[in-house]
Amino acid sequence: MKTKILLSLMLSVLFLTAKADGPHNESLSYDIMFKWGLINKNAGNVTLDTKLGNDGTFSSVLVGKSAKWADKFYTVRDTLMGTVVIDGLKPVYYEKISHEGGEFKRDIINYQRSGNTVTGNCDRYKQKKAGQPIVYSQNLLSANGYTVDMLSSFYYMRYLDYTNMKPGDSVTMNIFSGSKKEILHITYQGQQTVSINETTSRNCYAITFSFTSEKNGKVKTSDDLYAWISTDSSRVPVKMQGKLPIGTVQAFLTNYVEQ
Repeated sequence: MKTKILLSLMLSVLFLTAKADGPHNESLSYDIMFKWGLINKNAGNVTLDTKLGNDGTFSSVLVGKSAKWADKFYTVRDTLMGTVVIDGLKPVYYEKISHEGGEFKRDIINYQRSGNTVTGNCDRYKQKKAGQPIVYSQNLLSANGYTVDMLSSFYYMRYLDYTNMKPGDSVTMNIFSGSKKEILHITYQGQQTVSINETTSRNCYAITFSFTSEKNGKVKTSDDLYAWISTDSSRVPVKMQGKLPIGTVQAFLTNYVEQ
């Protein structure tokens, strides 16, 4: 599976569940479904735990893994961790540990801010195949304006006032990975009625996510992702979809516990 698409899909679905009144303790589970023609199989699952701290921050832990049948084609075992300041939703720490298709990676970002400038001190560990040496490198990323990572970026979604947005309205932000900076565009597409299963449908806000190069903000670095978020106060995403080289991948909420 295309790793960035699958990971982005997981994250987009999970973090859009944050309520408008701010982060809170919660635990969520999602099924990731692979669809190609008549084939519609469970390709994996994701869990997310969010915990409030006593210092004005909250922490997140996301765990994603592919199903056994999907492991035969491409194994995914990812863990993402982060710490975010509640006021302004500013990340201070991000870590991604991934085992994907036999390759191991570990990216760590520590943030610093000075005025409108954000820098990310990145430590990277990479092993192409089991048994090979782990290669360490450092990278320094810099941006002006609101800057997040793949984990913290989607908490920002709860502050979008969809009721006062019109189709085509969008917001942009800088987004850091361990190796580069990209631009994330979030575009509101309007309200749509979405079928969840054969008997249930819900009214939703339709959202599109686009990632582009930092150089001019126009060259896409991956295919668009699509989310449908319930219009009620819970803002629970009921469906998420992204393209793969063959078929599509969709995500569906299976359990939600507010603690």
